Amino acid sequence: MRALLAAGGTGGHLFPAEAIAAVLGARGHQVALMTDVRAKTLVAQFPAERVDFLPAATPRVKNPVASAKALLVLGGAVLKARKLIKAFGPDVVIGFGGYPTIPPLKAAQTLGLATVVHEANAVPGKANRFLANSATIFTAFPETPGFGKPTTFVGMPVRQAVKAAARPFEAPGDTLRLLVFGGSQGARIFADIVPPALSALSPEHRAMLRITQQCRPEDLERTRAAYDAAGIAADLAPFFTDLPQRMADAHLVVCRSGASTVAELAVIGRPSLLVPLPGALDQDQAHNAEALAAAGGAIAVLQPEFTAERLTAEIGKLLTAPAWLAQAADAARGFGRPDAAERFADAAENVAKAKP
Repeated sequence: MRALLAAGGTGGHLFPAEAIAAVLGARGHQVALMTDVRAKTLVAQFPAERVDFLPAATPRVKNPVASAKALLVLGGAVLKARKLIKAFGPDVVIGFGGYPTIPPLKAAQTLGLATVVHEANAVPGKANRFLANSATIFTAFPETPGFGKPTTFVGMPVRQAVKAAARPFEAPGDTLRLLVFGGSQGARIFADIVPPALSALSPEHRAMLRITQQCRPEDLERTRAAYDAAGIAADLAPFFTDLPQRMADAHLVVCRSGASTVAELAVIGRPSLLVPLPGALDQDQAHNAEALAAAGGAIAVLQPEFTAERLTAEIGKLLTAPAWLAQAADAARGFGRPDAAERFADAAENVAKAKP
């Protein structure tokens, strides 16, 4: 079959699309991708026979003028998407969330094509809710209320590099390896909170720590200076190309709770302390963190409660009584769906076959 994938131009949307594209391609299907210009640096190795970039914009409720301009941009993108879709002739069009998916999905729906929306978070986003009435809904979480129609649970597809990194958890001995990252939107708070929190630990506990931390370039020097002053061994960088491997090496991960991150932690099977990114109307990251915490695989801490004092106490408890780490690693692994990409591909094939 021919499958057209539509994804917003960020890693959180593109990574699951990449995982599905690889599985569909391995099965002999033809795959194309539509995304927005933000993705130009991320799609060089995307396994698709063609990649098209559409104009994208996000309507802002509080700014009527900006919203009107955004709707005009999206309307023009629908017309462009229709032409591209007619040329490719897909059997199914699959959206992975974000406003950039609206033009290709709406264009496909006006052409009478089979469409699928994948909801990566524990609560549905606005773009997916807008598209849901005329689409089949796949979900990453077993319970995803808010669509008002039946959904199909497939899990969150993860890249092959994530599955390859998975290995049994080894309990810490005299060393606790801590991985800290926050993504482009959320790394600064970790530079603000984590170094003073760890510096407040006893000298014996500080000597046990090995820190790997993603920092914004402008935060690198002050973060390094804080760890050096506390005598804490730290490996700092603005970006890690081998993040799945570093997750697998860690005894504890401190990070945000985007859908891809939660899925990768679960597939690799590592305990985490999750700090949801605040500000989203749907509070999607908070729901994601709560789901993994409820399964026993994480500690969820809302950002107002994420203080240096709170983190010092949490890390101190784990250094004194580390048994929870192994228990949480097992719970996280039980929450994961390493076969999600295959389940997703099976379900997408069924949708394509069912369309008259």
